[in-house]
Amino acid sequence: MADAHTAHSGSSHGSVGSYLTGFVISVVLTAAAFGVVMAHSFSPSGTIAAIAILAAVQVVVHLVFFLHMNTSSEQRWNVMAFVFTVTAVLILIVGTVFIMHDTAINMMSR
Repeated sequence: MADAHTAHSGSSHGSVGSYLTGFVISVVLTAAAFGVVMAHSFSPSGTIAAIAILAAVQVVVHLVFFLHMNTSSEQRWNVMAFVFTVTAVLILIVGTVFIMHDTAINMMSR
């Protein structure tokens, strides 16, 4: 029965304190995003930029505190898979925006 737990010996599980820390930071970041929108303190483009920055920080908080991704050797393959996924998604999004912009420019000129 003791051998059943040896398969997970390399994985690091978070403590209650780390989960609570991640939760509190996530709630603060979410409230900050709502606050930026409700206060109308930025221009529309500034509001979008602030929300994008808060969202990026939120993603990092979730990756570190809830998914336990770090730069340790045990997590190397998980980090590489994540980087590959992000790269593929960025290529897809940038390519789609480029094609749609190019199509719109070509449609307007005729």
